[in-house]
Amino acid sequence: MELEDLYQLYLQHPVIATDTRKLSPGSLFFALKGIHFNGNRFAQQALEQGAAFAIIDEPIADSDSRLIVVHDVLETLQELALHHRRQFQVPFIAITGSNGKTTTKELVSAVLSKKFKSYTTQGNLNNHIGIPLTLLSIGKDAEIAVIEMGANHQREIAGYCRYVQPTHGIITNCGKAHLEGFGGIEGVRKGKGELFDFLSGHDGTAFAYADYDYLQSMSLSVPHVIWYGTEKGLIQGNEISSTPFLTIQITGALEMKLTTQLVGSYNLPNVLCAVTVGHFFGVPPEKIQQAIENYIPTNSRSQWMNWHGNQVILDAYNANPSSMKLAIENFSRQPGERKILLLGAMKELGEESLAEHRALVKLIQSLELKEVILVGGDFGVIEHPFKYFSDAEAAGKWLREQKLQGTLLLVKGSRSLQMEKVLADKD
Repeated sequence: MELEDLYQLYLQHPVIATDTRKLSPGSLFFALKGIHFNGNRFAQQALEQGAAFAIIDEPIADSDSRLIVVHDVLETLQELALHHRRQFQVPFIAITGSNGKTTTKELVSAVLSKKFKSYTTQGNLNNHIGIPLTLLSIGKDAEIAVIEMGANHQREIAGYCRYVQPTHGIITNCGKAHLEGFGGIEGVRKGKGELFDFLSGHDGTAFAYADYDYLQSMSLSVPHVIWYGTEKGLIQGNEISSTPFLTIQITGALEMKLTTQLVGSYNLPNVLCAVTVGHFFGVPPEKIQQAIENYIPTNSRSQWMNWHGNQVILDAYNANPSSMKLAIENFSRQPGERKILLLGAMKELGEESLAEHRALVKLIQSLELKEVILVGGDFGVIEHPFKYFSDAEAAGKWLREQKLQGTLLLVKGSRSLQMEKVLADKD
């Protein structure tokens, strides 16, 4: 089947499914394959459950005319997404970075939604499957789109740009994340910089944080750069307070005081970015303020919550040396008679892993944090004076036994550690 013919089927059935457990009647089922699964085996089941058509790349004995055979299902999904993307003449904003890209995406989307019919990445659909699905979820009424791009190796962002075709781009930062895949911090900058490389060749516009010198050099070839920062840029802003929530004074092209529901001064660049993007696209100042002040983080990203009479900063979605350092430093500044730090190990750091875990231990000691629980991974290999558990469940059991009241806790760690389990109510 030709791509244009498949696109006409998509227009008639604009809901894409890749999992029979989440399939809606009338959808198009794409039989994706992975190391541990093969969607071709579930194609007939998808049709029986109400899928309009199933796109497969392996022969199936059944001769059902609703089975559409292609060379490669994933490539077809991506090409279909590109074809759909080409139907729009509206701004497409791509966001990548080592830390803060999801929070920035949520803030930017919240602000733009005050003026435009906007579409954005849902949850964490920011990879080679999630991004095409996001593009194909964009309705014909779209006035603007915000697409998050995650990456753990070079040429990945370049691949996403091929079918996202961003007109605007944001690199939140380049930190010590996925060092194993990128090959060090310079590899991180090269990989994330592929977004700016695309904008450079397509008369694009970048929004960039002026406080990071490396973003200034990375953006040199981008035709249009809109700066924001603490001391220079279209929008400037500085922290007034971050105990517990971040309050910011905005200056420059706008004057306002923002009282956010975000934890940590490390969210300052994320907020400034959203204000800058909103102002650039003509969102009224009062709407920008309303969107940011009403945004409440979820999904274990700097999430402030109550837990059995205690206050918790739950930041357990991911962790790398850069984000860990900022979170720990912010936690050390928070008031409280009793504070407990619960850290899960970091992943994908390659040869730097042991050194980076030792550096965190040294940082904790320098900040004189007394009650510290370390969990899993290389925390079990290096020497340290703190309490250690092999997994989050064991740490959670210890935590419940303490019968805490009025305690402030920071829970952070790599996604694979599932550190939110320390807050489970039972074993």
